[in-house]
Amino acid sequence: MAGFIIRRVISSFLVVVLTSMFVFALFFLGPSNPAGPVCEASGKCTAERLALIEEQMGLNESVVTQYGAFAKGIFVDRTITIGSEYECDAPCLGISYGTRGQVTDELLEKYPATLSIAIGGAMIYLTLGVLLGVLAARWRGTAADRLLVGGSLLVSSVPYYLFALLAWIFLTLQWSIFPATGYTPLTENPGAWFAGLLLPWVVIGVTFSTQYARFTRGSMVETLGEDYIRTATAKGVKSNKVVFKHGLRAAIVPIVTIFGLDFAALLAGTVFTERIFNINGVGWWALNSIQSPQDFPVITATVLVSAVLVVVANLLVDVIYSFLDPRVRMS
Repeated sequence: MAGFIIRRVISSFLVVVLTSMFVFALFFLGPSNPAGPVCEASGKCTAERLALIEEQMGLNESVVTQYGAFAKGIFVDRTITIGSEYECDAPCLGISYGTRGQVTDELLEKYPATLSIAIGGAMIYLTLGVLLGVLAARWRGTAADRLLVGGSLLVSSVPYYLFALLAWIFLTLQWSIFPATGYTPLTENPGAWFAGLLLPWVVIGVTFSTQYARFTRGSMVETLGEDYIRTATAKGVKSNKVVFKHGLRAAIVPIVTIFGLDFAALLAGTVFTERIFNINGVGWWALNSIQSPQDFPVITATVLVSAVLVVVANLLVDVIYSFLDPRVRMS
């Protein structure tokens, strides 16, 4: 088991390193000049001034030197020149072109909002989706089964951004069923924190639960047809115990995989959710950084952090999967 985990950790680390190289090359060595937004923001941007800023930012250095400075900043403090000199504490992901603040500090400031959305939404869609899937499998072939499957297909056919926008317009603005959305730090006012995130949680939970309901139903139908399930039923074991203890325990294993990746995607930034419900999290921050002037350090940081979250989620899923199914370790 220890060898399995060590191999997974090493491979995940290599993936993160390669991803950081790709992200750095994509934004700092691509066709767009990172010095361009800085030069334009400073006023009149002449060719001479642009060349001076490129030299100050170290863009004239070799690719290896530039990436080395970028990677080194993750572990040690560094000084970054963007017109003026700025001290960037480790882990340094750069200095924002717009605010001239450390990208790491701004990321940590905005991340609690995204984390709150992700945790609340994930709890709802996992619980609701698995429960509906189990019920649909238990009532297989009945009108209730067809209603649950048909309803999930209907909800999943509506684009998420449209579903979220309509929910906000009608449930908050027009009918006032839900309170006004927004983010208040949990430590400041727990009640306002809960109220402002309730509708985003419900929207994410309902939307994502549809795929979990269908996936759980398919897995449960297959599991309930196994010989050991029929044996337990023949022995007189109560149906609820057969379904939830024996059936669901085996059927839940593949669901762990998609949940880990979906949750990592939420942690990486819920752009539509934050924009529609007026929550200033990582997703909205990344979206604003793409607009003019392009804030390359912010874009790079959000993409890199998103990639790291996905890699870590894959690692955790592999480890959890190995505990649930020993055959994974053997392979």
